[in-house]
Amino acid sequence: MKAKLGMSPIAWWNDDLVELSDDVSLEECLRQSRSAGFTGMEKGRRFPDDPEVMLPILRAADVTLCGGWFSGTLVDEDLAANKDRILPMIELFKAVDAPCIVYGEVGRSIQGDRSKPLATKPKLSDDEMKAYARKVTAFGEWCADQGMPLSYHHHMAAVVETEAELDAFMAASGPGIPLLLDAGHLAFAGGDVLRAIDNHHARINHVHVKDIRRAVVDGLDRTRQSFLDAVALGAFTVPGDGSLDFGAIVQRFADYGYEGWFVVEAEQDPRKNPPLRMAQVGHAELMRVMNAAGYTVETQGFPTR
Repeated sequence: MKAKLGMSPIAWWNDDLVELSDDVSLEECLRQSRSAGFTGMEKGRRFPDDPEVMLPILRAADVTLCGGWFSGTLVDEDLAANKDRILPMIELFKAVDAPCIVYGEVGRSIQGDRSKPLATKPKLSDDEMKAYARKVTAFGEWCADQGMPLSYHHHMAAVVETEAELDAFMAASGPGIPLLLDAGHLAFAGGDVLRAIDNHHARINHVHVKDIRRAVVDGLDRTRQSFLDAVALGAFTVPGDGSLDFGAIVQRFADYGYEGWFVVEAEQDPRKNPPLRMAQVGHAELMRVMNAAGYTVETQGFPTR
């Protein structure tokens, strides 16, 4: 089985908490992650939107674009508005041969609002969840028809956060909307990562290997503290520096024959946890567990075709 290892630039630049950002260029971010052994990087705010500009940067760094976040609003807005916003991203991702676009629902979400405690996260009724899931499925099918699959990202402080919400969304949606399984977000929400893989492996097409610091997560007052407060306190980190058993998690993916990207997405204070050092820790731990699970990790970055 083959696997690819990527990173998210959120370890270097945090879009929601600017103070948790390292003042480095895109080129330096790519250099650091590649030197740690990662061959892919998800899109961040310092990436150009023109493929003619992006491709030479990726080529020089020997890194491929392995995904990127789209802020969806389908819980509140119609398909047409989201199609208009995502179409330029689809064309860009096709031009640079990215594997998927990560769909993150921001409608009603409190993930970017530091004044909103975790306990006030939005919740959908059963009927609302079913209607939302059908809508996201239709959107996923449309994006795939344009030549770029989506990957649905369950997320803290959003309408699909908990394991029960994920199960309900998956039951009401269809194969037209694949799943991004994020270990850290699910564990933060109190879910069982291995059970979620068992239940939804057939639709998982992208994986975020985010780790958590259990003491930080368990110590939160969710009636007072927000998602961004948790991030600032260090709730998230890289595999090998946190509390999750990635040996068991990666083995479970291997058991189901998953092949594809495992992406480290670990936002935290770069002054306390320098991104290069964190990248090195994460890569070393992933290589250890990948080898144990029987994966061959691809070492080629930018495609030579």
